[in-house]
Amino acid sequence: MPFTLAPDDAFGLDVEAIDYLKDRPHAADRWVLNFGPQHPATHTTLRIILELDGERVVRATPHIGYLHSGFEKLAEHHDYNQYVCTVSRMDYISPIVNDIAWHHSVESLFGIEVTPRCKVVRTIMAELGRIQNHLLCVGAAALDLGAFTGFLYGFNEREFIYDIVEYISGQRFHPDWTRVGGVWRDLPDDEVFRRMVKSFIDERLPRAIADLENLLNRNRIFIDRLTGVGAISREDALAWSLSGPMARASGVKRDLRKDEPYLCYAPNWDGEGADPVSFQVVVARDGDCLCRYHVRVEELKQSAEIIRQLIDRIPKGPMNAAADGKSLIPPKGDVYGSIEGVIQLFEIVMHNRGWDTPIGEGYAAIESPNGELGFFIVADGGKYPWRAKCRPPSYINYQVFPKLIEGHQLADVVAVLGSINVIAAELDR
Repeated sequence: MPFTLAPDDAFGLDVEAIDYLKDRPHAADRWVLNFGPQHPATHTTLRIILELDGERVVRATPHIGYLHSGFEKLAEHHDYNQYVCTVSRMDYISPIVNDIAWHHSVESLFGIEVTPRCKVVRTIMAELGRIQNHLLCVGAAALDLGAFTGFLYGFNEREFIYDIVEYISGQRFHPDWTRVGGVWRDLPDDEVFRRMVKSFIDERLPRAIADLENLLNRNRIFIDRLTGVGAISREDALAWSLSGPMARASGVKRDLRKDEPYLCYAPNWDGEGADPVSFQVVVARDGDCLCRYHVRVEELKQSAEIIRQLIDRIPKGPMNAAADGKSLIPPKGDVYGSIEGVIQLFEIVMHNRGWDTPIGEGYAAIESPNGELGFFIVADGGKYPWRAKCRPPSYINYQVFPKLIEGHQLADVVAVLGSINVIAAELDR
């Protein structure tokens, strides 16, 4: 039955979708399908208007902005510490990475160097966040194609990472852990933290990766559903500004941990000539959904290796930078033991005179699980940022979805969408 442009259409299309087809050639021979925002395979609040020729996707039009969060505008009404509670809700699959990214940008603008102890612990948590994100991405991609067991293999181990996050921050899901110049509190106990992390990367994670690979790597259905689907060339990946596993699966050897090193990825991170952590940038060639799956699985192994290099090298000393200026919260001992510490804490937390911030602007980014996550901050010397603009990888990577899906089957939509690993909260402006 051909599609008809009736005002009260039986397929549930809204006026916007009907108007979209009025001037399209051969519209009467094509179907229009709303994919999302409630469809479970979209995982989050995504809506895609698909124009179909039978089962083949002729055109895809993504719609975003269903969350109405206003993340960037909120930065103008929160100080540089408070805003961490907002950024952790952007990519809520690995929120601790967002915390690190935001305060890395703030510290770059303020010219603050965090302590070696803070660098090591932040690097370990950033890699645990990468593992956390990739496990869900790979598991959910398998789930969308019918492999429910693969989802359980990935999701079960994420729970243990939440245990580690809760141990260091006091919160499981949204840790809001970092602060300007450090973190909100030191590790409760170095040995307990070390034991929890080692148990995960040496026992639980290798078993989960092996289970996933045994289930999927030679699974004919899984391979056939991903091979050649959603492919993008290296040249197009660069032209579309893709980053992270999306770009590396197409042969783009770019990783900010190598190209713009920070924390323990940079040389001399301890101030005594320490070498940066060693790892391989995982690159594939074909740029299809299968390559993106393999890149993420290999990055799981590389992240575990990075953590192994650091977990026995957590230095002693302070976790937070010295609170010399008016931008850093003083240690609790100073707050409880001196009037100067009480005054400084009061001015930073309670009073508009608290923040001794520069007047200027700057951009800094880290390599998040999905790609380049950066913040452009404009500071006017006040307590709050005058303006903050986020460069979220999902927002940039998702723009190529119409190109990836055109010409493929309707059933391939979930495969391509899962391989991009779109987090809708990063799309919302």
